[in-house]
Amino acid sequence: MTTIVLERPAARTTDMLYDRVSRFVPRMEWATMEEDVQAILDLKREKNAVILAHNYQTPEIFHTVSDIVGDSLALAREAVTTDADVIVMAGVHFMAETAKLLNPGKTVLIPDLRAGCSLADSITAADIALLRERYPGVPVVTYVNTSAEVKAASDICCTSGNAHAVIRSLGVPRVLMLPDEYLAQNVQRDIPEVELITWAGHCEVHELFTPQDIRDMREAYPGVTILAHPECPPNVVDEADFAGSTAQMANFVSTNRPARVALITECSMSDNVAAENPDTEFVKPCNLCPHMKRITLKNIRSALENMEHEVTVPEHLMAPARRAVERMLDVRV
Repeated sequence: MTTIVLERPAARTTDMLYDRVSRFVPRMEWATMEEDVQAILDLKREKNAVILAHNYQTPEIFHTVSDIVGDSLALAREAVTTDADVIVMAGVHFMAETAKLLNPGKTVLIPDLRAGCSLADSITAADIALLRERYPGVPVVTYVNTSAEVKAASDICCTSGNAHAVIRSLGVPRVLMLPDEYLAQNVQRDIPEVELITWAGHCEVHELFTPQDIRDMREAYPGVTILAHPECPPNVVDEADFAGSTAQMANFVSTNRPARVALITECSMSDNVAAENPDTEFVKPCNLCPHMKRITLKNIRSALENMEHEVTVPEHLMAPARRAVERMLDVRV
């Protein structure tokens, strides 16, 4: 007698998803993830939920369960287009707050409340109030890597991808650009006509890179093309071949197709871009963001199962913080 074994549709689905990450996730490791992946897919349908994932998420999150992926600007733009009832932010807390600002009627969840940001923690609304006293009439441009409270105290937000356009849109000779000191210094060199007043905030991932790291990489990997994030110190950016946001780096690779490339930014970014560019060799300088890595398949599943870790913004902050973000979104790069 012949026994016919029918393959379960769920198994076919997860096998297809595994194809997307097979270069980065061993089959044996995937076996420990499959159940969570399938549960998340089922829960998204059941709860009418979408998952937004930043470029720094690990490949098994970025390429298998996420619906909207990208840098901070892309996530902010796309968040307002979803008709889902629930948004799960596979990113850090300020990103979840931004999603809530732009979707006040939706439920926004973050899988781990400890997923913070050193840069966001470097400045408060009280700090901005003191700066406004010291520099009366000077507009405040705040990086989106900040709390809702800080956004509410600002005039307009920016990202690393649109900072130049945002500052130029103001048409003023002087701007407070907060809180990332290195980003402001790197932008300043491109727009010398505007004086940028900075704040000593830094990203704990990008500030670790040094010019010697870049020189060592060129020696070890001849012909490597090096792309740096503008949150890196200016002397690191000077050593790179190109500087840009995570989206701009990904676009550079897909457009220019370098034979060998290094992305001077958070570790998982290389894996996610490599999945889309199999003919390019990626050299991985590995600085991990401990906050991004708090997000896992298991706690995404738990967030959806239990509708836990809802992110809210105090009512008195909603309108001014949303206005600062919306002003940014109105600026076209």
